[in-house]
Amino acid sequence: MNRIDRLTGMILLLQGQRVITAEQIAAHFEISVRTVYRDLSALGEAGVPIIAEAGVGYSLMRGYHMPPVMFTEDEAAALFMSGEVTEQVADESLRQSLRSALLKVRSVLPQEKRDYLHRLKDKVGVRFRQAGGDDRRESLMPIQDAVVRRRCLEIRYNTANRGAITRRVVEPLGLVLYARQWHLIAWCRLREDVRDFRLDRMASWELLDECYEGHPNFSVKEFLRENIESHELTPATVIVEREVLERFRAEMPCTPLSEETLPDGRVRLELLTFSLAWLTGWLLGFGVRVEALEPPELREAVREAALAIAARHAGEFAAV
Repeated sequence: MNRIDRLTGMILLLQGQRVITAEQIAAHFEISVRTVYRDLSALGEAGVPIIAEAGVGYSLMRGYHMPPVMFTEDEAAALFMSGEVTEQVADESLRQSLRSALLKVRSVLPQEKRDYLHRLKDKVGVRFRQAGGDDRRESLMPIQDAVVRRRCLEIRYNTANRGAITRRVVEPLGLVLYARQWHLIAWCRLREDVRDFRLDRMASWELLDECYEGHPNFSVKEFLRENIESHELTPATVIVEREVLERFRAEMPCTPLSEETLPDGRVRLELLTFSLAWLTGWLLGFGVRVEALEPPELREAVREAALAIAARHAGEFAAV
């Protein structure tokens, strides 16, 4: 990035923050703190009203706004691609807002850049399978708003997907996408602890008028890290044929440790899993293209399950 683009970006960064430190600016642009000081000084000399508060950081004078900046082709294309990815992981509430925002972006682009995006749309697609969920439900935007505004939710939750519905009042702390599912991280008043709720297991939810206080230092990232580390993980080893390797990696519900390409072209993978029983069922979906090696109980479980499936299909078809 040249200096003019960086200075412009620095104004936009300041404009989007109440206050920001020199170290945060340096990390954002991947430059030294000394360079940040020089750039801020140059902006001040150019008439940009930057306020510096010792021990706090930098901000723009209230009321100052940089005129709208035109998108480059790369920036417009990046927004388009982000929209295509979001379409695959969002529900209709988020899709509608995204489409509206991208429509506004398109409207301010000159004709040649609009034509560029139109051609890009015809040539690029993003498709991957999102496990579970009901696309008809519109939860993401309202629940995201509840997280930001610290408003309580009353949910009816299918615990562990066993069909036992419990009614709870929760204090929403974060909304994250992992393991191909959206999860609400919230303080559960029923359990008196932080809990991880999958949105697809919510039978219903209601936004309450009550706002909660507390949890000022809660970190969603730290909670997820500790939650994962607190589970006992079991090492497993499998051999995957090259033809299904890409799909295996994309859908793998485990933590990968290592890969080794064997002389016959197959790939040996070592991984960590939360549940050997769950892993057994998932591996069966790859048929003979995946072989379970270790631990022995995994290999035996796959063999027994395959024999049971074969026995179920051995006789003639019986109408039910």
